[in-house]
Amino acid sequence: MNGKIVAYLLGRLCLACSASLLLPLAAALLCREGDIGAFVTAAAVAAATGLLLTGSGVRPNDSLTIREGLAITTLGWVTVTFLGMIPYAAGGYTGVLDGIVETISGLSGTGATVIDDVEVLPQSLLLWRSLTHWLGGLGIIVIFIALFPRFGRGAVRLFNTESTGPVNTKLLPQIKETARALFYVYVLFTAACTLALYACGLDFLSALNHAFSTIATGGFSPFNDSAAHFRSPLIEGILAFFMIISSANFGMYVAARKRGMRVILKDTEFRFYVGLVFGAALLITANLVLSSGWDGIFAFREAFFQAVSMSSSTGFVSYDFDRWPAFSKCILLFLMFLGGCAGSTAGGLKVTRLMLLFKAAHRILRKTVYPREIIAVRSNGMEFTEDTLNGVVRFFFVYVMLDVLWAVLFVWDGVPVFDAIGVSISAMGNCGPSFGMFGPTCTYAALPPFSKIVAALAMLTGRLESFCVLVLFVPAFWRRGQGW
Repeated sequence: MNGKIVAYLLGRLCLACSASLLLPLAAALLCREGDIGAFVTAAAVAAATGLLLTGSGVRPNDSLTIREGLAITTLGWVTVTFLGMIPYAAGGYTGVLDGIVETISGLSGTGATVIDDVEVLPQSLLLWRSLTHWLGGLGIIVIFIALFPRFGRGAVRLFNTESTGPVNTKLLPQIKETARALFYVYVLFTAACTLALYACGLDFLSALNHAFSTIATGGFSPFNDSAAHFRSPLIEGILAFFMIISSANFGMYVAARKRGMRVILKDTEFRFYVGLVFGAALLITANLVLSSGWDGIFAFREAFFQAVSMSSSTGFVSYDFDRWPAFSKCILLFLMFLGGCAGSTAGGLKVTRLMLLFKAAHRILRKTVYPREIIAVRSNGMEFTEDTLNGVVRFFFVYVMLDVLWAVLFVWDGVPVFDAIGVSISAMGNCGPSFGMFGPTCTYAALPPFSKIVAALAMLTGRLESFCVLVLFVPAFWRRGQGW
């Protein structure tokens, strides 16, 4: 691994982060907020760090190695997290640790906040919170590739290490063209969501904040009571619609631009996901009506919104679902664990992996009875290789084991058992709200310091799909002469 190449690209990423900080700085100036020093400081530190790293590094002129791609992606996320923390800490709104948790929660699209009263924050900082969602939703590396010059064939390494789920990334001949096409769709959805919310009566900044959070499936809201603040079926419907389309594979939309809407209608994963959401909503509705005597229409409205919010890992809250019956909460917990589609901005295990796990299990059962039978595993018209299926099984094992590990560490630090399980699944699935003392009407502020560090690591590991982070803890990764 060439450390100078890693330093150079990290430096360029820091410069891009500095440029991003100019947007909330401009908002602070336009809103005439007195304290703009926090953003000036953050932008200056990011720029200085970027210049220092690029000056000490070297620009790549060939393809990156696997190790360089993994290191740049993971270290890039960590670096941007520390830089993004500065406005919170420099402005005196949080301590350093809370600022780190808030930033990684934003970048990873988790949406869990450690700030008890977000409505006292200045508009510029609220915009920065939502902007971290938007930058991390599609992926800071993917946006970086789309907007800045390509660095040899190594852009493929960077793109693949940040992609979510087993997807085919060769949508277009050049990886930069793919990144740009995904970015254009991302911007289009964000603009459409902003305009729709603005037309419903939200002021522009509130509409933009919620659009950033919705399309990135993040969940930060400038209001303490999240989507419940509006008490509006229309706004909830708009948010739910955009959460659903953001939970689909964005590559599907790029393909639909070339081959028509039939690509979307025939996408097996997306159809399964939508069916799953509606099925979960109907089950919760029935449970609320039969167990709690709710009105059917109101029950379906709240059940559907929360099913979409949890499955997409957005985490918007329209009702305190912690007071729902145990069966309904169990369904929401499953949706948190599963997440959205591969190649989307949603977190979780991903629907594709669940489908492939079931098909792989069916194949194993068939081969037990018919050992010589050749059974191909197909999904979406694609045949998946043995290596891909083994990769899905390995990922599932690691994902579950990490959920268990985080829960054990939370309990060890004094968090109640069931609350620890909920926070572990929510943080790893980048969902945000959990149950109990960290439920939909609460924050992560009550977590002990060590548990906040664990939660931040869980959010990062969940967003970068585990292996990209875990490999940095393997000693052989840093040794010279390894064939990576």
